[in-house]
Amino acid sequence: MHVVVIFSVLAVAASNSVSFTPELDEHWGHFKNTFKKSYSSDEEYKRRLVWEDRVVSIAHHNLRADLGLHSFRRGLNKYSDLTHEEYMEMLNGFRVGNHQKKNATRWLRLTSVDVPEQMDWREEGLVTPVKDQQSCGSCWAFSTTGSLEGQHKKKTGKLVSLSEQNLIDCVTVNNGCHGGTMDDAFEFIKKENGVDTEESYPYEAVQDSCSFNPKNVGATCTGQVDVPTGDEEALKQAVATVGPVSVAIDAHHESFHDYKTGIFDEPSCGNELSDLTHAVLVVGYGAEEGADYWLVKNSWGESFGQRGYIKMSRNKNNQCGIATMASYPLV
Repeated sequence: MHVVVIFSVLAVAASNSVSFTPELDEHWGHFKNTFKKSYSSDEEYKRRLVWEDRVVSIAHHNLRADLGLHSFRRGLNKYSDLTHEEYMEMLNGFRVGNHQKKNATRWLRLTSVDVPEQMDWREEGLVTPVKDQQSCGSCWAFSTTGSLEGQHKKKTGKLVSLSEQNLIDCVTVNNGCHGGTMDDAFEFIKKENGVDTEESYPYEAVQDSCSFNPKNVGATCTGQVDVPTGDEEALKQAVATVGPVSVAIDAHHESFHDYKTGIFDEPSCGNELSDLTHAVLVVGYGAEEGADYWLVKNSWGESFGQRGYIKMSRNKNNQCGIATMASYPLV
């Protein structure tokens, strides 16, 4: 976006005007065309206002990033016409609720093994392409399948895309599109002796009746391992030696929703169990210009972040709770 447009947007924001910014007409049209948006007249008015507020917030943040005051930049994606409340309802689906810990194996820190200083399991073929949960709070299902897909590939040499819809429809202790946990999903897969392939049980983004078919199982698990709560070094060891790990994070900040590039650093992010709102997949870690990061696969499609991925701060007091509830399946 041109600098003159940015300053025009900020000027309009300062005036508290509720009218549209003419300089943004072309950008609004491009946004609608890019993400195939179609609205009624009343709906378009509402969405345009939400979108313009988001543009102002992003422009302000990125100006500060240009001054070295932020370690990451923000940008528009296909969800930039959603209100904060809609984001939380539709896209943040990690819900602890009445969840009780199952008899999971507990990860023990390694004392005599040196792990690499950087890791990216995509390079080893353990990660399927970025998926899109759409307007369904099913992130827990995507985090579950992502971790199991990696473990199945390590064991069999075959990367199989697994069915999130199978989990949404059939894991009754979770709440489908209204949230759940990965441990409960792993427990279901263990009990049912598998989860179907995505090809045989495709994604619908709504909860439907359970249609699990044992003949279409794509992977199985025998249990799960929980990484010690809040221990980032243990999480690093698990990622380095095991593969992609399911985690839950505090993702309620607007800065996360609009993340584009750089290392996401949000000091106000919570790290308690009660702060966790969204489930994702840690597929690696590393460092850039002296700043440590986790490489995280999201499930909001490729328009989010770096083609569906985000680099999140590492070794900053378990920022956003990334090590608060981490686990992976045993296969």
